[in-house]
Amino acid sequence: MQIYDWQQLTTTQQHTLLCRPVAKQTSLTTQVSAIIRQVAEQGDAALLALTERYDGIRPESLQVSAQTIAQAQQALPQQLIAAIDQAAAQIRRFHAAQQAQDITLETLPGVRCELRHEPLARVGLYIPGGSAPLISTVLMLGIPAQLAGCYQRMLMTPPPVPPAILYAASQCGIEQIYACGGAQAIAAMALGTESVPQVDKIFGPGNAWVTEAKRQLSQSSQTCLSIDMPAGPSEVLVIADATAKADFVAADLLSQAEHGADSQVLLITDSHTLAQNVASEVNMQLAALPRRDITAKALAQSRIIFVQDMTQATDLANQYAPEHLIIQTQTPRALLPQLRGAGSIFLGPYTPESVGDYASGTNHVLPTYGYARSVSSLSLADFSRRYTVQELSYQGLSTLADTVMTLAAAEQLDAHRNAVAIRLKGETL
Repeated sequence: MQIYDWQQLTTTQQHTLLCRPVAKQTSLTTQVSAIIRQVAEQGDAALLALTERYDGIRPESLQVSAQTIAQAQQALPQQLIAAIDQAAAQIRRFHAAQQAQDITLETLPGVRCELRHEPLARVGLYIPGGSAPLISTVLMLGIPAQLAGCYQRMLMTPPPVPPAILYAASQCGIEQIYACGGAQAIAAMALGTESVPQVDKIFGPGNAWVTEAKRQLSQSSQTCLSIDMPAGPSEVLVIADATAKADFVAADLLSQAEHGADSQVLLITDSHTLAQNVASEVNMQLAALPRRDITAKALAQSRIIFVQDMTQATDLANQYAPEHLIIQTQTPRALLPQLRGAGSIFLGPYTPESVGDYASGTNHVLPTYGYARSVSSLSLADFSRRYTVQELSYQGLSTLADTVMTLAAAEQLDAHRNAVAIRLKGETL
């Protein structure tokens, strides 16, 4: 990783240093559109053909049988089962505490206003496959969906579906599992097919194809589809001072860089010595990693930035708005009031980003690519919707009548004004 001195850079160079890698989308939009159209026109036949084309497998059935799900546990080592169970318990405990409370308030005599919550009826959970099957993401999506009370919870993931994915899904009460991945899986959930039911909202990370499919379908008037959040490549930013341990910091940077070649990791520090030690430690630890080729590509677009002090460090972190923000300083909690725009924050030397990915209890589905400035981390609230109720007595309407009619007249909306006036005709205010 190359070290840069923030003070020695021009404004343009500083801006470039905080930019994410630009995704190559030359023909992606067109190709994803073609996949969506094929699924819309051909349904299950398209899913089977596209799965065979992109995954090299043509499943006998898109839906995984209940028997296969029930037998998944038998194929797993006890240590992995125990790890899944403990992680599930932690995630369940933290998300169960997020239950929203309905509100009823009489804003004036005879004017009753309510804020109510209800679970989303139909949700689709997407779990990426590939070189790293994300068992933990099943729990991060399935548990809050279950706690929220979503009536229909279905999961799609590329074949072959690992037993660990099936077991984790069963621990979340998910019974509908489909062996299909990629943009075609997103299209199936958004549009519905003969086998796959249509959903109202799709959750879950994925590659550029999945992300593009979510974007297109959520903006289509044909689907009325919602998605969890905008997504991009994974990223971490570490703020560290001279008290930080270089091997800890290097390990945190590498743990995020190994996600993919398009990931990005940054270290911001006010210590020249730490910067140099971390750069050396990264190279040493990288050599021992099985995914070192992928990780090295991510490191090529990552960097270490030397700053004057922690005030400047927090300012840069706020500008970048990382998915994960790790603070390894002498008093990490003291920086919290200055930090804005991070998906999730990890405080202190014994809080690696890995614990948030798996088992601390927080959710690891987080906004990336700077969206953390305005988009929240996934929570129980994302699996429900809010709506309001109002009820007025004649007294309440009379009290507000002049205000409503005056504002309606000022906006030249006479029918709005009349809707109040007609109710008061013949009555004395």
